[in-house]
Amino acid sequence: MSTELSGVNLARQALIAAREAAKKNGGTQTKKPKRRAGTVVRRDGREPLGLGAAIGMMMTERGMVAPAAGGSVLARFDGILAAAAPELSGHVQAVGFDVDTGRLDVVPDAPAYGTQLRWNAPKLIAAANERVQGANVRAVHVLAPAPVKAGPATAAAAPAPQPTMPTVPVERRTPPEGYRRAIEAHRQAARPSLADPAIAEAVERQTAAMRELSRRAFPEPAAVPDDALAPIEQERLERRRQAAATEATALSQARAQRAARTQGAAG
Repeated sequence: MSTELSGVNLARQALIAAREAAKKNGGTQTKKPKRRAGTVVRRDGREPLGLGAAIGMMMTERGMVAPAAGGSVLARFDGILAAAAPELSGHVQAVGFDVDTGRLDVVPDAPAYGTQLRWNAPKLIAAANERVQGANVRAVHVLAPAPVKAGPATAAAAPAPQPTMPTVPVERRTPPEGYRRAIEAHRQAARPSLADPAIAEAVERQTAAMRELSRRAFPEPAAVPDDALAPIEQERLERRRQAAATEATALSQARAQRAARTQGAAG
């Protein structure tokens, strides 16, 4: 330990010497100065200091600023989403976070994923507050669907594009003559029937019986000669003839009555 006196010790000794001199000279007793309220940060390094306060002091002296919680939430959103709703990974993107209100703005790439995101909003909020200290996420705002940019997880899952090979025309060789003759003989060979003859005969009998029943239920109409009139047209002509005969009878009766009246008036 150094024996040299620091400035504080020298000032303390000077003050003690001044008080002793005042007492010897008969001076009045000095009043004790009032203690100032508040804390004074000592820079001599002898006062105990916590780790957090020391780090904060160091950052303040060097002009460093702690990272904002909003940036941490947006940067770690893929991990937060994977922990809360793994089925939505690669389909939802965080676009903004309001630190004052605690609102997290997210954009799905389809309406269906937006609906699932609203259902899983409590899980997403809990995962964000657990993974990012001091985030204080209180609400999830689902925006209109939009195409999601491919993140690291999506890019890793997407298959790498395969190099395209130049197309070369395929040349087919002409088969030998023996091979073609064997194929032709195989085609001409009669294939054995796999159907049972008894079953085929029973099907034919059943078909014939059904045709006979249909013929009895729906008999064919009698043939009408080409020059003969249809029944409806014949009935219509018959009615016209009856109407003409009735009209002729009525006219003859009216003429006879008129002639009788004329003769009676003349007599």
